[in-house]
Amino acid sequence: MEILIIEDEPRAASQLQNLLVKSTFNFKLLDIIDTVEDAVVWFKENIAPDLVFMDIQLADGLSFEIFQKIEVVAPIIFTTAFDEYAIQAFKVNSVDYLLKPIQQDELDTALNKFEKSNTTIPPIGSELLKSLLQSIQGSKKRTGILVKEGSGFVQIKTSTLLYVYSQDSITFGIAHNKRYIIDETMDQLFDSLDDTIFYRINRGQIVAKNSIEKIAPYFNHRVKLQITNPRDQEFIVSRQKTSDFKDWMNK
Repeated sequence: MEILIIEDEPRAASQLQNLLVKSTFNFKLLDIIDTVEDAVVWFKENIAPDLVFMDIQLADGLSFEIFQKIEVVAPIIFTTAFDEYAIQAFKVNSVDYLLKPIQQDELDTALNKFEKSNTTIPPIGSELLKSLLQSIQGSKKRTGILVKEGSGFVQIKTSTLLYVYSQDSITFGIAHNKRYIIDETMDQLFDSLDDTIFYRINRGQIVAKNSIEKIAPYFNHRVKLQITNPRDQEFIVSRQKTSDFKDWMNK
């Protein structure tokens, strides 16, 4: 069975591979892709795989954008950290999914279901895309984040959050001129935030729109941001996200 993994977090991709190896599923891994752009190119240039594992949030946008650019005929199991309201959209539309962090028994169940049914999911058409996107975007109304402070925890309002960054696999948030540890991955946190207010400029940084003081050109068609209270961080928007970032700033 030939499979394709579309996932922008190396650790998550590696974990999925390890779980697949531990399963009884006989597979050949064709490739691991981390962007919408590269996925579109891959599907144009290759025969459809037997099965695709697809993360929702990729390095350059939502994976649903792939279906807006090219027809994908392979069966898909989505992997996601979205909350229960967005998950309901997957259930209603009969779309297979695995909730991150993926557990071995849940993966085995999904694979058994796939092998027994030997059928693809419903076509990802415009109405299905619209339904999924509305549910996911509508669920991004988080107003507070539980963070570590001393030996306990406090809640900070998302409206006070200037930016978030990952360092040594730890997620940090800057608010109230303080640095807080957030006990969530970058994927989990960003998936729960309002994407009209927050933007993931690269794999390791999320910025709030109201924290951006200045935008300057940077080499290799990127842009560099001047952010409120930057500490020791540099904020550079990845090349593949620069155009989308500028559009986001204009909204």
